[in-house]
Amino acid sequence: MKKSDLITILIVAAVVCGFAFIPGAWDWFNTTTTNHGLLMSFFKFAILGTFGEMLALRIREGVYIKKGFGLLPKMLIWGVLGVVIASAMTIFKTGTVKLLDGGFHLDGKASDWFEVKDGVVPPLSWGKFFVALCVSVLMNTLFAPVFMTFHKITDIHIAETGGSLIGFFSHRLKIRETLSKKINWDIQYGFVFAKTIPLFWYPAHTITFLLPPTLQVLFAAFLGVALGVILSIKK
Repeated sequence: MKKSDLITILIVAAVVCGFAFIPGAWDWFNTTTTNHGLLMSFFKFAILGTFGEMLALRIREGVYIKKGFGLLPKMLIWGVLGVVIASAMTIFKTGTVKLLDGGFHLDGKASDWFEVKDGVVPPLSWGKFFVALCVSVLMNTLFAPVFMTFHKITDIHIAETGGSLIGFFSHRLKIRETLSKKINWDIQYGFVFAKTIPLFWYPAHTITFLLPPTLQVLFAAFLGVALGVILSIKK
């Protein structure tokens, strides 16, 4: 074990113990998440998404960070994507319930199974599981490929501009050129889309939508860490 591994373990343990043993820490987290959901989503993904990439780098190359990694631009991009993901989760949760109740004539059953009403979270049931699965499948089928492709474009841009914030903003984002020449579509479609979406994201986000609302975005951010490990093992 390297010194950097020990430091990482100690930091993670300190954060976990802080929430577990500091009075009011967990209540503060829940209250802030409720009152400032999008802002908290920015910081959750900025920290956890970037940590997932650092962990993936550690598995692949033995270090958590290297020259050109782009810590600050990656945190910025993950934070912005976190806001987008949180918004998409809200849109697809609301829209899927409306679709099931109206278009599939469940006549309010989906809403009763899934939606929080007067602060009461519906209990776990097969109905709630069914709605959560539908939300996950729709979100990951319609939204995830676009999100993943844009994230790949920004990753390539960060690497090509030296990993600095100045470089990131001073160079134009070459979306057309990146899409046509720089993305390996055999991997992007053949593995990231065709395998991780049905085998990882469908079940993972089904679990996400079964959790209390204040934990859903946090759990989704932790999934980014897990996917980073999966992708590094694949590489």
